[in-house]
Amino acid sequence: MIEGRLFEATSDRGADPYRATERGFGLTFAAIGFAAGLAKLWYSQSVGWVWLAGGGAILALALLYPRLLAPFNRLWGRLAILLHRLVTPVVMLMVFVATVVPIGMIMRALGKDPLRLKFDPAAATYWIDREPPGPAPGTMKNQF
Repeated sequence: MIEGRLFEATSDRGADPYRATERGFGLTFAAIGFAAGLAKLWYSQSVGWVWLAGGGAILALALLYPRLLAPFNRLWGRLAILLHRLVTPVVMLMVFVATVVPIGMIMRALGKDPLRLKFDPAAATYWIDREPPGPAPGTMKNQF
Protein backbone atom coordinates (compact mmCIF):
# COMPACT_ATOMS: atom_id res chain seq x y z
CA MET A 1 0.00 0.00 0.00
CA ILE A 2 1.01 3.63 -0.34
CA GLU A 3 2.65 5.09 2.72
CA GLY A 4 3.94 8.56 3.30
CA ARG A 5 2.52 11.95 3.99
CA LEU A 6 -1.15 11.08 3.71
CA PHE A 7 -4.07 12.12 5.84
CA GLU A 8 -4.75 8.60 7.01
CA ALA A 9 -2.75 5.42 7.33
CA THR A 10 -3.12 3.13 4.36
CA SER A 11 -1.22 0.15 5.72
CA ASP A 12 -2.75 -3.28 5.46
CA ARG A 13 -5.04 -3.82 8.40
CA GLY A 14 -5.29 -7.55 7.85
CA ALA A 15 -8.66 -7.50 6.09
CA ASP A 16 -9.59 -7.54 2.44
CA PRO A 17 -11.60 -4.35 1.85
CA TYR A 18 -13.42 -5.91 -1.12
CA ARG A 19 -14.73 -8.96 0.72
CA ALA A 20 -17.79 -8.75 2.90
CA THR A 21 -17.51 -9.82 6.50
CA GLU A 22 -19.23 -13.02 7.50
CA ARG A 23 -21.61 -11.13 9.77
CA GLY A 24 -22.56 -8.68 7.02
CA PHE A 25 -22.96 -11.56 4.58
CA GLY A 26 -25.26 -13.37 7.00
CA LEU A 27 -27.32 -10.28 7.78
CA THR A 28 -27.79 -9.61 4.07
CA PHE A 29 -28.99 -13.12 3.34
CA ALA A 30 -31.18 -13.13 6.44
CA ALA A 31 -32.85 -9.95 5.19
CA ILE A 32 -33.34 -11.56 1.77
CA GLY A 33 -34.85 -14.65 3.41
CA PHE A 34 -37.21 -12.55 5.53
CA ALA A 35 -38.25 -10.44 2.53
CA ALA A 36 -38.90 -13.54 0.41
CA GLY A 37 -40.86 -15.19 3.23
CA LEU A 38 -43.01 -12.13 3.84
CA ALA A 39 -43.66 -11.74 0.12
CA LYS A 40 -44.67 -15.40 -0.17
CA LEU A 41 -46.98 -15.11 2.83
CA TRP A 42 -48.47 -11.86 1.56
CA TYR A 43 -49.21 -13.06 -1.97
CA SER A 44 -49.84 -16.80 -1.71
CA GLN A 45 -50.01 -17.78 1.99
CA SER A 46 -47.82 -20.80 1.26
CA VAL A 47 -44.22 -21.85 1.75
CA GLY A 48 -43.41 -18.44 3.23
CA TRP A 49 -42.70 -19.98 6.62
CA VAL A 50 -39.80 -21.96 5.14
CA TRP A 51 -38.17 -18.75 3.91
CA LEU A 52 -38.78 -17.04 7.25
CA ALA A 53 -37.26 -19.99 9.12
CA GLY A 54 -34.25 -20.00 6.81
CA GLY A 55 -33.81 -16.25 7.28
CA GLY A 56 -34.06 -16.70 11.04
CA ALA A 57 -31.47 -19.49 11.02
CA ILE A 58 -29.04 -17.39 8.97
CA LEU A 59 -29.67 -14.41 11.26
CA ALA A 60 -28.89 -16.53 14.32
CA LEU A 61 -25.67 -17.79 12.73
CA ALA A 62 -24.66 -14.27 11.70
CA LEU A 63 -25.16 -12.90 15.19
CA LEU A 64 -23.94 -15.82 17.30
CA TYR A 65 -21.31 -17.68 15.26
CA PRO A 66 -20.50 -15.86 12.01
CA ARG A 67 -17.38 -17.96 11.30
CA LEU A 68 -19.65 -20.79 10.12
CA LEU A 69 -20.69 -18.55 7.20
CA ALA A 70 -17.10 -18.05 5.96
CA PRO A 71 -17.12 -20.85 3.33
CA PHE A 72 -20.44 -19.61 1.95
CA ASN A 73 -19.10 -16.05 1.88
CA ARG A 74 -16.02 -17.16 -0.10
CA LEU A 75 -18.19 -19.18 -2.48
CA TRP A 76 -20.48 -16.17 -2.96
CA GLY A 77 -17.45 -13.97 -3.69
CA ARG A 78 -16.17 -16.42 -6.31
CA LEU A 79 -19.60 -16.51 -7.93
CA ALA A 80 -19.61 -12.71 -8.00
CA ILE A 81 -16.20 -12.64 -9.71
CA LEU A 82 -17.37 -15.20 -12.28
CA LEU A 83 -20.52 -13.20 -13.01
CA HIS A 84 -18.43 -10.03 -13.25
CA ARG A 85 -16.16 -11.61 -15.85
CA LEU A 86 -19.11 -12.83 -17.90
CA VAL A 87 -21.61 -10.01 -17.60
CA THR A 88 -19.40 -6.91 -17.82
CA PRO A 89 -18.15 -7.51 -21.39
CA VAL A 90 -21.68 -8.30 -22.54
CA VAL A 91 -23.08 -5.12 -20.99
CA MET A 92 -20.25 -3.03 -22.44
CA LEU A 93 -20.90 -4.53 -25.88
CA MET A 94 -24.60 -3.69 -25.57
CA VAL A 95 -23.83 -0.10 -24.58
CA PHE A 96 -21.37 0.24 -27.47
CA VAL A 97 -23.78 -1.22 -30.02
CA ALA A 98 -26.71 0.84 -28.70
CA THR A 99 -24.87 4.19 -28.56
CA VAL A 100 -21.56 4.47 -30.41
CA VAL A 101 -22.48 2.48 -33.53
CA PRO A 102 -25.72 4.39 -34.30
CA ILE A 103 -24.05 7.76 -33.70
CA GLY A 104 -21.19 6.79 -36.02
CA MET A 105 -23.60 5.60 -38.70
CA ILE A 106 -25.63 8.81 -38.51
CA MET A 107 -22.49 10.96 -38.69
CA ARG A 108 -21.19 8.96 -41.66
CA ALA A 109 -24.56 9.29 -43.43
CA LEU A 110 -24.49 13.07 -42.87
CA GLY A 111 -20.89 13.31 -44.13
CA LYS A 112 -19.46 14.50 -40.81
CA ASP A 113 -15.75 13.99 -40.10
CA PRO A 114 -15.05 15.59 -36.69
CA LEU A 115 -11.56 14.07 -36.40
CA ARG A 116 -10.66 15.04 -39.99
CA LEU A 117 -9.59 11.54 -40.88
CA LYS A 118 -10.49 11.69 -44.59
CA PHE A 119 -7.55 11.48 -46.96
CA ASP A 120 -6.95 14.64 -48.97
CA PRO A 121 -4.41 14.07 -51.78
CA ALA A 122 -4.22 17.82 -52.50
CA ALA A 123 -3.24 18.74 -48.94
CA ALA A 124 0.39 19.64 -48.34
CA THR A 125 -0.05 19.02 -44.62
CA TYR A 126 -2.77 18.06 -42.20
CA TRP A 127 -1.59 20.59 -39.64
CA ILE A 128 -4.41 22.82 -38.40
CA ASP A 129 -3.43 26.47 -38.07
CA ARG A 130 -4.63 28.04 -34.89
CA GLU A 131 -6.93 31.05 -35.16
CA PRO A 132 -6.12 33.36 -33.47
CA PRO A 133 -2.42 32.47 -33.27
CA GLY A 134 -1.19 31.19 -29.93
CA PRO A 135 1.12 32.99 -27.50
CA ALA A 136 4.59 34.01 -28.55
CA PRO A 137 7.24 31.29 -28.09
CA GLY A 138 9.21 33.57 -25.75
CA THR A 139 6.40 33.43 -23.19
CA MET A 140 6.72 29.65 -22.90
CA LYS A 141 9.97 29.78 -20.91
CA ASN A 142 9.90 29.27 -17.14
CA GLN A 143 6.22 28.35 -17.04
CA PHE A 144 6.34 27.11 -13.48
